[in-house]
Amino acid sequence: VQLVESGGGLVQPGGSLRLSCAGSGFTFSRYDLSWYRQAPGKERELVLSITDTGDSTDYTDSVKGRFTISRDNAKSTVYLQMNSLKPEDTAVYYCYAQWRLYNLRYWGQGTQVTVSS
Repeated sequence: VQLVESGGGLVQPGGSLRLSCAGSGFTFSRYDLSWYRQAPGKERELVLSITDTGDSTDYTDSVKGRFTISRDNAKSTVYLQMNSLKPEDTAVYYCYAQWRLYNLRYWGQGTQVTVSS
């Protein structure tokens, strides 16, 4: 089982990035998917989630209207589109997959996003 994030990097304030998380080794379409982030010295926080049926939920007010989550089950990939990035969005972003019915859950290794001029 693997979740592999990509797409992180250094971006200027106001810029955009799209993170991708590719899953393998499990039935991707059955899982709810989430993006978490952890900034230096802070706890990991849930940013956005999307259910197996494609319904999304915002959990962090600070990203509303700027970040969106989507999934492509055919590619076993979940995306996080981040627009109007701010320095406070700087963090390691993690992908998370959960199948509640069987209490199965997996984490990706994380990808660094740095917003700085």
